Amino acid sequence: MITRIFLTAFALLFFAFGLWSITDPAGMTTSLGVEAGGVSGIFEARGIYGGVSLGLAGLALAGALKADMQRPALWALTAYFGGYVVGRAASFFAGDTAGVANWGYAGFELFGCLACTALLIWRAK
Repeated sequence: MITRIFLTAFALLFFAFGLWSITDPAGMTTSLGVEAGGVSGIFEARGIYGGVSLGLAGLALAGALKADMQRPALWALTAYFGGYVVGRAASFFAGDTAGVANWGYAGFELFGCLACTALLIWRAK
């Protein structure tokens, strides 16, 4: 039941973020202090932030609704969040700077990675 609740919460969060990113990519990127410039900036923001987030929302929802989809959903979320954690760590060690909102997202990504990993380990027992 804990895994279903967790996946439902993440499905809702990813859906909200994905929808925001699809409908207002310039506003979303501005809130992060990122400028979606160039001829393809908004196009990429919609696809990467919006599309990927909506895809993960669907996978998390599938895991919340179907027991046999829980492990695939948790693995996908672990890989997704883990990739962000590695990238943020590399950025930190390279001496890059970021705004408060960016560090908030980084904390959320670290929490997501650790929580998904913990649920995978717990479910394996």
